[in-house]
Amino acid sequence: MDSSENLTALPEEDLENEQEVISAFNSVPQRPPPPAQSSLHKYSPLDWKQYFDREEDISIPDSNDVFHVYIAGTEGPVVFCLHGGGYTGLSFALSASKMKEKARIVALDLRGHGKTSTENDLNLSIETMCNDVLAVLKEMYRDNFPAIVLVGHSMGGSVAVHVAAKKVLPSLAGLIVVDVVEGTAMSSLVHMQKILSNRMQHFSSIEKAIEWSVKGGTLRNIDSARISVPTTLKYDDSKKCYVYRSLLQETEQYWREWYEGLSEKFLSSPVPKLLLLAGTDRLDRTLTIGQMQGKFQMVVVRHTGHAIQEDVPDEFAALVLNFISRNRIGPHGVEIPGLRRPSQTSQPQH
Repeated sequence: MDSSENLTALPEEDLENEQEVISAFNSVPQRPPPPAQSSLHKYSPLDWKQYFDREEDISIPDSNDVFHVYIAGTEGPVVFCLHGGGYTGLSFALSASKMKEKARIVALDLRGHGKTSTENDLNLSIETMCNDVLAVLKEMYRDNFPAIVLVGHSMGGSVAVHVAAKKVLPSLAGLIVVDVVEGTAMSSLVHMQKILSNRMQHFSSIEKAIEWSVKGGTLRNIDSARISVPTTLKYDDSKKCYVYRSLLQETEQYWREWYEGLSEKFLSSPVPKLLLLAGTDRLDRTLTIGQMQGKFQMVVVRHTGHAIQEDVPDEFAALVLNFISRNRIGPHGVEIPGLRRPSQTSQPQH
């Protein structure tokens, strides 16, 4: 839902022509609009329960913070998903439904987003968000941590990298970063307040917000928008309309720390790494060298916008599952082919 390209990497040409970006958000479709009734149906919300198996509220001890998570799957490693600024955990709904046969997916609503409730929704410092993720994992798994693959999109990619760089998660088995690179992100920050202020701020209905996100180019997959957009909004009684749930424009003091030093932190993480990009122009010098040295796998996903996981969920899910398979990441870490666990051998053969 974040028209700011999630406060991160905008394509270079968009940065050079900021007005083009902004006007594109408000552009009128070339084709005549369909009748109102079919338009409303086309952009009506979809229930997340078709994609995730359940939702949970995770209360953090000694605080009033309650974090909302969506969960799918019962076997395999845990793919722990962190959305970008302005999005929610439902950004991963369509891809979760494709992955849950082979992995467990947990998608978190970060602080200040979705159904999560915290004592300070505007404290989006990188340290605070990292601590939030670690606290949620600790509450969910106590002393029995499964293998965890951290997946982060945009701002969430920054959080994932910083969590991995702390090296305090002994069961961390992989790191996947989606469409965020330090160089482009840092250079785009100067444009963000203007882009945020120029996006549509008020919606008469949820359907109108979904329609705007698709026609404005923020999301390219209508079904994903129908699932993910509703939880990015809240109803404002005083204005009698829907507004954004997250107040990104009030968190500018933290933007720089999300991305400064990100490339080095990414490369220094001691687990297998995958970088998914919507365009090669986003690679900075540090990552280019690291990629040439084979320090991480990179895949450029064509014909997609910033939210790769929403725009092409089938391809995204396949890339994540291939990453898990190639690095032999099982429920408890790296699985060695041919070595059967005692618990498996004791099961009756069918």
